[in-house]
Amino acid sequence: MERGAGERTASALFAGFRALGLFSNDIPHVVRFSALKRRFYVTTCVGKSFHTYDVQKLSLVAVSNSLPQDICCMAADGRLVFAAYGNVFSAFARNKEVVHTFKGHKAEIHLLQPFGDHVISVDTDSILIIWHIYSEEEYLQLSFDKSVFKISAILHPSTYLNKILLGSEQGSLQLWNVKSNKLLYTFAGWKVGVTALQQAPAVDVVAVGLISGQIIIHNIKFDETLMKFRQDWGPITSISFRTDGHPVMAAGSPCGHIGLWDLEDKKLINQMRNAHSTAIAGLTFLHREPLLVTNGADNALRIWIFDGPTGEGRLLRFRMGHSAPLTKIRYYGQNGQQILSASQDGTLQSFSTIHEKFNKSLGHGLINKKRVKRKGLQNAMSVRLPPITKFAAEEARESDWDGIIACHQGKLSCSTWNYQRSTIGAYFLKPKELKKDDITATAVDITSCGNFAVIGLSSGTVDVYNMQSGIHRGSFGKDQAHKGSVRGVAVDGLNQLTITTGSEGVLKFWNFKNKVLIHSVSLDSSPNMMLLHRDSGILGLALDDFSISVFDIETRKIVREFSGHQGQINDMAFSPDGRWLISASMDCSIRTWDLPSGCLIDSFLLDSAPLNITMSPTGDFLATSHVDHLGIYLWSNISLYSVVSLRPLPTDYVPSVVMLPGTCQTQDVELSEETIEPSDEMIEYDSPEQLNEQLVTLSLLPESRWKNLLNLDVIKKKNKPKEPPKVPKSAPFFIPTVPGLVPRYAAPEQNSDPQQSKVVNLGILAQKSDFCLKLEEGLVNNKYEAALNLLKELGPSGIETELRSLSPDCGGSVEVMKSFLKMIGMMLDKKRDFELAQAYLALFLKLHLKMLPSEPVLLEEMTKLSSQLEENWIHLQSLFNQSMCVLNYIKSALL
Repeated sequence: MERGAGERTASALFAGFRALGLFSNDIPHVVRFSALKRRFYVTTCVGKSFHTYDVQKLSLVAVSNSLPQDICCMAADGRLVFAAYGNVFSAFARNKEVVHTFKGHKAEIHLLQPFGDHVISVDTDSILIIWHIYSEEEYLQLSFDKSVFKISAILHPSTYLNKILLGSEQGSLQLWNVKSNKLLYTFAGWKVGVTALQQAPAVDVVAVGLISGQIIIHNIKFDETLMKFRQDWGPITSISFRTDGHPVMAAGSPCGHIGLWDLEDKKLINQMRNAHSTAIAGLTFLHREPLLVTNGADNALRIWIFDGPTGEGRLLRFRMGHSAPLTKIRYYGQNGQQILSASQDGTLQSFSTIHEKFNKSLGHGLINKKRVKRKGLQNAMSVRLPPITKFAAEEARESDWDGIIACHQGKLSCSTWNYQRSTIGAYFLKPKELKKDDITATAVDITSCGNFAVIGLSSGTVDVYNMQSGIHRGSFGKDQAHKGSVRGVAVDGLNQLTITTGSEGVLKFWNFKNKVLIHSVSLDSSPNMMLLHRDSGILGLALDDFSISVFDIETRKIVREFSGHQGQINDMAFSPDGRWLISASMDCSIRTWDLPSGCLIDSFLLDSAPLNITMSPTGDFLATSHVDHLGIYLWSNISLYSVVSLRPLPTDYVPSVVMLPGTCQTQDVELSEETIEPSDEMIEYDSPEQLNEQLVTLSLLPESRWKNLLNLDVIKKKNKPKEPPKVPKSAPFFIPTVPGLVPRYAAPEQNSDPQQSKVVNLGILAQKSDFCLKLEEGLVNNKYEAALNLLKELGPSGIETELRSLSPDCGGSVEVMKSFLKMIGMMLDKKRDFELAQAYLALFLKLHLKMLPSEPVLLEEMTKLSSQLEENWIHLQSLFNQSMCVLNYIKSALL
């Protein structure tokens, strides 16, 4: 099947730009020290690529190129970062590009250990391979029986040359010399699987973390256990030691808690509870600094500092995104630099499209803020609000009072939020008297002035509240606005109209001030969501039958209907100018509809269904969120920086799957070429000389060629030289040219021929010009295009000379004059070069008015022309009068 629209395979309007809000996942981070810059860097994994941050300010230093699959483990030495995906792992230089790739494993790699000029990799089948980094060749391969010794941890003990320590899920440990390929010693273990191995600051001492929650401090030289600790939070996920003079060990757990143990007193000195909301993926004390770096699957990277007297760590710096999939995203403000996002983790956050340092979290919604402050954080979990499902924001009065209104999952009351203070607001808006308990808020909107919030409930009630005071300001309808659940509310830009829609399939228009119903429209299907573009007054309705209806709120009629989605429409967005409507559906497609033409102009598929879309107020980016994804994905608007052909897509167009953009701002070469190619294949539109034979068509000549034909005598008088031209004394500097509209060089005079004949050629003295000859030909074959083209090439003076020469007194004839009038009649018949016909005829009449009445042949032609002119002018005059009438009405009427 051939592809339509110039064999386009990707989106013609949107190109993947970058992802926002992704900072970490369940892969442990890697800390490196740069000897050149004398700084620590921490590397975290985000899917198919990794980020490198400067620990000093936690600023993003580099984003790696994407790998074909998700990264499953990482490691690093002083020069390279190693990242494994599937049964392959690669080495990255400069935190960005792949320089080495190692292939040889048959199972998924889950452990990596740099080892000087070599790197050790272990897969899930317990096959250990040692590679030479620069030649990418295998140095040694060791195979272990999974049922007896399945490798779960690997460590290179300090000062143990060419030796590695392996931990197993069966509990035993083995010390190997990888140079001689010998098993040196086997530690019996503690009959519990080993989860973590970490070198202690003391030589020969290793910390072993077990599945049971025990931490064993073991001397591997003498095979002696020095001390044991136990945490009741599950298996030990990671271990790290302080090296700044304090004998403290930190251990992570799957609950997100961190235990701090004093190695001298052999006791627990502190607990860092809820350091992460998910399991602690990795924790690392920086060398000789009281700083602890942690990361987890909750999409957070945190740095803790230990500067208190009790040894407790406090949060110093962090980068944090949402820890659960997003429920709603919307651009905030008019500069297009902030995106508000709500998530199933219960938080409301703001992400900057400029830089991560401008990100901020508005926090969790709390039912009773004062109570939590009074009783402490222990009760915070029990009084947290459910996740936000919908919200509306307006920045008009953000410095005076709350500017965000949000409704929560399964809750009746709607919370207000303050963007400037980055916190939940002062009010919970809900009606006082309710007969049922299972009523929830389903739709919200805030007026453009920021003074009022409109809230729709599942009972069909629509209420108005004051944002400053939180006071209820009335309801629409007597008892309820709709019989079914309210699916959408919107207020126009001037607070004149309120539009509501309910699940019973009715769209209603209300007066905002007196709450009176103005108009009601029955819909073909129950609405799913509603979106209003306030500037243009265009209302988009997504229906349950997967179609979209577009209303004009002035005429309250359907102006466009779109169908084509194969799944529920999750969200819609208008372009800032109101020309495009972009829709996202559960069929994994994003479609762009052109409202003026009513056509589908762009469509592309994604791997994951888009849940939310929002368009930047400046029109430069489209932001999307997706099922089971924690980030916000930005797509750049190609039409802003490239020529895009907005041709309607054919009905049989098959959209292709486009990859989600990575966290890097540059795209792969293949994708960019695929996106740019269709933009160059533009259809060049050649406009015909006349669109329709019934339309009056003007010529493309400039006004100077015809507008001043009647005033040439005045112009010549003004331009008459005061002195006669002087002959230059010597040859001119510039090459002489022939006077005329088109510059041509003057041909040199050839007087060198001594045999030149002195007989005068009488043909040179002939008065007839080319124009006259063409007119005479026109009398015979009735074709005047050649004559007209000659006139078009002449300037005003040349035209006057040609028309003067048509009279018998100047070398012309009555027949030639008749031919000229026929040429004008032909121009009026075809309605082409309309202004030229008028100008040429006016000059002709001015020059020959005295002799025209004395020639009956010319009078007859003049009578025909007169009727033609009158007919054309009456038609034009009626059109002019109609246009002027409409313009005057628009200027004077009070609309």
